[in-house]
Amino acid sequence: MTLAGLGGRTTIDQVMPSVAAALGVPEFANSLALPEAPRYVVFLVDGLGLELLREHADAAPFLSSLRNVEDVVCGVPSTTATSLTSLGTGLLAGTHGMVGYTSRVPGSGQRLNSLKWDQPVDPLLWQPHRTVLEHMQDAGVAASSVNDAKFADSGLTLCSQRGVPFHGISSIWERLDVVVEVVESAPRAMTYAYESRLDHTGHAKGCTSEEWRTMLTTIDAELADLREELPRDTVLLVTADHGMIDLPMEGRFDIDSSATLLDDVTLLAGEARFRHVYTRTGAAPDVAARWQAELGDRALVRTQDGIEDWFGPIAADVRGRIGDVVVAALGDFAMFSSREFGIELKMTGFHGSISEAELRIPVLVAP
Repeated sequence: MTLAGLGGRTTIDQVMPSVAAALGVPEFANSLALPEAPRYVVFLVDGLGLELLREHADAAPFLSSLRNVEDVVCGVPSTTATSLTSLGTGLLAGTHGMVGYTSRVPGSGQRLNSLKWDQPVDPLLWQPHRTVLEHMQDAGVAASSVNDAKFADSGLTLCSQRGVPFHGISSIWERLDVVVEVVESAPRAMTYAYESRLDHTGHAKGCTSEEWRTMLTTIDAELADLREELPRDTVLLVTADHGMIDLPMEGRFDIDSSATLLDDVTLLAGEARFRHVYTRTGAAPDVAARWQAELGDRALVRTQDGIEDWFGPIAADVRGRIGDVVVAALGDFAMFSSREFGIELKMTGFHGSISEAELRIPVLVAP
């Protein structure tokens, strides 16, 4: 599916179905024109935006040498939980229901953190759709996931990669060995692997920091080693869930400092670059008007009318999770709440919104 609101570009939900088609699974279409092969490894580097990779190409010689499938974006919001579930299910957020880093649990008034999974919500009911990995396995492909052992039964894993063997690892070197062993274990295989250190470094130090560049170089070398160790008939595909920007202090707006923005607002969710704003019944148009007047050209403020160009078709049981008003930060700007989300103020790098730097992701093919 493409999003007209994002220029009709292809979104991350098409990556795994294209891999399935390249592996010969008949129910999927290879919309990305990936090379046919009996075995694939899809390796996601959290936070590796395409613009960042190109800006720091000298720090990642292996990745920069690979062919990229051009003009792929992660979708909206540009955040990990949403993108990983889109990748895993082949669906957009309005259908799979992981609509942000945090979102409202309808009927409870509570906020679900989709990474910590801190509410009593069954992941299999929250995201009821089968994963593409499950469909591959049904078609005779040995599908599996390799990730940090602590994520084995997390809510996000169950929403995005469930239904196939999960191989928990405890070190980077163990990951290389396990990925290779799993791929070699079957003549038709698809293995998903995940890397988080670049995103963590970006949030803490900034994606323009020397620490970030050093981590990029480290991961680049590890992926080059993985490519060397994989069987020759295996395609390595490297992608990401979002990009990132560094946010100057002058661009940090505290919602709690406004006299009017929280009028008729019952709950805030999302993250600093993309806020879900939940309102009293019937108050959404007035709240949206106040937010737009206050924020001006620093943000794009929308009600739920017509937001399918961001979220895709919105299922009835998902609509209540999305803010009655959604606010996407523009430029070097973000919306904080010192009372609700104080930890965000300590970060340097951010994502979640609709800038090219946050949306554009690589789809790198190492045949």
